[in-house]
Amino acid sequence: MQEAVIVVPCYNEEQRLDGEAFLRFSEQVPNVRWLFVNDGSVDNTRSLLDDLCRRAPSHLSVLHLPRNAGKANAVRAGLVSAFASEPAIVGYLDADLATPLSELPGMLAAFDNPNIYGVFGARVALLGRHIERSTTRHYAGRLFGTVASRMLGLSIYDTQCGAKLFRAIPEVRAVFCEPFTVGWVFDVEILARLKAQAKKGLLPPLESGLMEFPLTYWRDVAGSKLRGRDFLRAGAELGKVWWTYR
Repeated sequence: MQEAVIVVPCYNEEQRLDGEAFLRFSEQVPNVRWLFVNDGSVDNTRSLLDDLCRRAPSHLSVLHLPRNAGKANAVRAGLVSAFASEPAIVGYLDADLATPLSELPGMLAAFDNPNIYGVFGARVALLGRHIERSTTRHYAGRLFGTVASRMLGLSIYDTQCGAKLFRAIPEVRAVFCEPFTVGWVFDVEILARLKAQAKKGLLPPLESGLMEFPLTYWRDVAGSKLRGRDFLRAGAELGKVWWTYR
C-alpha cells in the first residue's frame, strides 16, 4: 500500500472523536499517517488532539488554526501541509467516522490503477451494504447531487461524502493552492477545479481519472453541525461555483 496522509478537520469534536480508533488503525495500517486540523475549537479538542498525537507521533500529528475558519478552509490548510510531506496519496475524512476507517484500505487500493487520481466515497444503499441515513437528508442529498452532477456535466452520484482521496501529483496539488470561494459545497468546487485542469489537458478527463467507491458502511452520527437552513445556503453556493467555473 502506498504512503498516504489523511486530513481530519476537527471543530469542537471533544465528545465525538474516537482517538483509540485512529491509534488502532495506525498500528494495523502503518503506511497511513493522520493530520488532525483543529479548526479553532472552543471546547477541549485542542488538548485532546495534543494528547492523542503524543501517543503515536510518527503516525499522528496536529495543525492548530488560530480561529475557526470553517471546514473548507480547515481541509485545504491540512491538505497543503500534507502535500508538503510528499506522500503518494492525500485525502480527508470526517472526524465523526461516519465513514468507518475500515473503508480506507479498499479506497487506497484503487490507486493501484495508475490512471486514477481521485477516489471518492459514495453512500449508495445497495443490497449487502449498510448505509444508515435519515430519509430527509437522503432525498435532500439526492436532489443536491443531481443538480451538482448536471452543473458539472459529470455522472457523479455523491459529491458530498466526507471521504475523499487524491493522488499527490502536481496537477492535483494545484487544485488546492487557492482558497475556496465557497464553504459548504467546497467538494463541488474541487470537482470544478479538477475539470478545469482536465480541460487544459493537464489531467485526464474526470470520467476516467476519478472513481466513486461504494461504501460498505456509513451512518449518520449524532451531533452533526448541518442544519436545515444550510441546504438553502448550499444551493446558493452551488450557483456561485457554476458562475465562477462556467
